[in-house]
Amino acid sequence: MDTISLAAATILAGLSACLLCGWRVSVIPGTSRTSSHVYVETMQSINRAILNPAFFLVFLGATVAIAVATVVSFVDDANAQAGLLAIAFVLYPTTTVVTTAVCNIPLNDQLEAFGASGATSVEVDAARAAFERPWNRWHDVRTVSSASAFVLCVLAALVDVS
Repeated sequence: MDTISLAAATILAGLSACLLCGWRVSVIPGTSRTSSHVYVETMQSINRAILNPAFFLVFLGATVAIAVATVVSFVDDANAQAGLLAIAFVLYPTTTVVTTAVCNIPLNDQLEAFGASGATSVEVDAARAAFERPWNRWHDVRTVSSASAFVLCVLAALVDVS
């Protein structure tokens, strides 16, 4: 069970980190080059599309998998592997998931409520300005957090527990 739980934690944390990093290096630079109207409509569409079972499995499943791997590691033997996983478990849900829930999702909801189709250019520019910079800043926090949790899971997998 220890190997399976650690593999699941590492894979899901890695997939989450890859999703967030991929967004940082492709979607954010791409959308930053668009007009405000295109930006707002694109982000509204993406924010609706990402709410799907595959995303939830990876994003929230990482928390569960890291928790299980941590508990199993502590039950087997409280060692360096357990310590690394415990740090990953504290880091991922408190920084990646909570940042998303408390910072990014409210911004998504605010943008979703904005009616871009009937808005003036000034209104669309204002909606973008209220969303883009704070959303990207919080996205960077969760990207670093998820990547850090992934690295901790990889390091835990490399620890010799024999």
